[in-house]
Amino acid sequence: MTHSPIPRSGGAILADALIANGADTVFCVPGESYLPFLDAAADRRESLRVVTCRHEGGAAYMAEAFGKLTGRPGVCFVTRGPGACHAAVGVHTAFQDSTPMVLLVGQVERPFRTREAFQEVEYRQMFGPLAKWVAEVDDPARLPEYVARAYAAAVGGRPGPVVLAVPEDMLADVATVPDVGPRPLTLPHPGEDDLARLRLLLSAARRPLAIVGGGGWDAQAADEVRRFLEVNALPVAASFRCQDIIDNDSAVYVGELGTSVSPQLARRVREADLLLVLGARLGEMSTQGYSLVEAPEPRQALIHVYPGAEEIGRVYRPALGIVAAMPAIAKGLLRLEPLGEVPWRAWCEEARSDYENGQIPGACPGDLDMGEVMRVVRERLPPDAIVCNGAGNYTGWVQRFYRYRRFRTQLGPTNGSMGYGLPAALAAKSVYPERTVVAFAGDGCFLMTGQELATAVQHDLDPVILVVNNNMYGTIRMHQEKMYPGRAMATDLVNPDFAALARSFGAHAEVVERTAEFEPAFDRALGAGKVALLELRIDPDAISTRTTLSAIRGQSSK
Repeated sequence: MTHSPIPRSGGAILADALIANGADTVFCVPGESYLPFLDAAADRRESLRVVTCRHEGGAAYMAEAFGKLTGRPGVCFVTRGPGACHAAVGVHTAFQDSTPMVLLVGQVERPFRTREAFQEVEYRQMFGPLAKWVAEVDDPARLPEYVARAYAAAVGGRPGPVVLAVPEDMLADVATVPDVGPRPLTLPHPGEDDLARLRLLLSAARRPLAIVGGGGWDAQAADEVRRFLEVNALPVAASFRCQDIIDNDSAVYVGELGTSVSPQLARRVREADLLLVLGARLGEMSTQGYSLVEAPEPRQALIHVYPGAEEIGRVYRPALGIVAAMPAIAKGLLRLEPLGEVPWRAWCEEARSDYENGQIPGACPGDLDMGEVMRVVRERLPPDAIVCNGAGNYTGWVQRFYRYRRFRTQLGPTNGSMGYGLPAALAAKSVYPERTVVAFAGDGCFLMTGQELATAVQHDLDPVILVVNNNMYGTIRMHQEKMYPGRAMATDLVNPDFAALARSFGAHAEVVERTAEFEPAFDRALGAGKVALLELRIDPDAISTRTTLSAIRGQSSK
């Protein structure tokens, strides 16, 4: 990294600015619009790793997963126009998932701007609603300033994505400018009056429920919140795909609020007289379409703690709103005097019993039982294994039956974006090559980013991919059968032999069609020493963890 001002190209200044702010990895699909940066990166291989991907959507997912896993902005670099459009899916994921991310986009040359030059896009208009900040850098001497601001914006308040457009000719220009390191991170803290009011409201409750979620957590904050909840026997649910914030083996953990929510937990949210919401937005998925918590005036007393003031009161009017970062509120909660013998201990124990009973799978149609698959996965994986998934009904088995025992062992898109699982697994392996990483993908989900198997082989990344194949877009078919029973349209899929496809990339791969075949095949995949894929061929009738497609069709046709 450059420590004293010497003449450098814009590409070199950008590379050094990223390094100065803590970047060590850039996920990209190369483009001629940022060749000066790639040339500079070649001289900085020891400090800045460049992971070449096969599609900008996959690269953006990897950067988002990197940010989610590390708490540091994941960096993605794509070319102008089509590259930026492809990467938009990762930006949207980072926005709704509150994940720090920096997307760098090669822009057309400055003299050509506003002429609709080749592949030109107006990035402020394109990404404005999806990012915390969108800017274009016209002067190479200002690159350190812009990068430092981008990093600060990405991690400050509610974390999220930032987009910087960098014109091709600007990156080739030479300037003399010092590097700028990261800005000190300013975190909002709860006031003592806020904490006193929180304790007072909680002490008056009889059926309280905590809900955790959102971004901005770290392992220490998660642990401190867990200790506060356990000391006060306060039951806690996780918002959609945020199950790894609280150890699922804790006696106070009572389940997930999302697509796999149990009827018992949904009932408890409605019956609660107080909700202590830490970091979660209480969005559509976690509230079952805003039905578990009514807007704008909840039936439950609401304590909403969130790192951004703009979210508090936007949908729900709280009894107490606290603007605080998760590490700050965690320390504040631990300072509170324990509530002693609380009246809701039995309420908590019953909710925990409901959760444990819900972990017992019911009958699964067909020769391959997904409940048994999840039993094996749960027993085989170590506590620090990272489990990834994309979007689709197949994720219900993971969300309902897997137990997350360590912070940041779950990588899943809360925006419901398909194709996320494989790229997320590659990002996880790039950060923690020594840890076990398993990704679940549906057949439709996998083929949206399956070409990134080539990235796995090229960069020696060895996750295990479980492709759950039912030859259809299962979630859409389920809704279709509910609304238009027996009139399937556009949801059937004709798939390749996924195992043969994976082997053609150089992966270890097998097909699993019966329950007894899964355990030995999974053990072989875990021990393969390279990326491995198991195609799990399940009965299409096994549409979810709680019902079958034929049952839905029969109920809808009555």
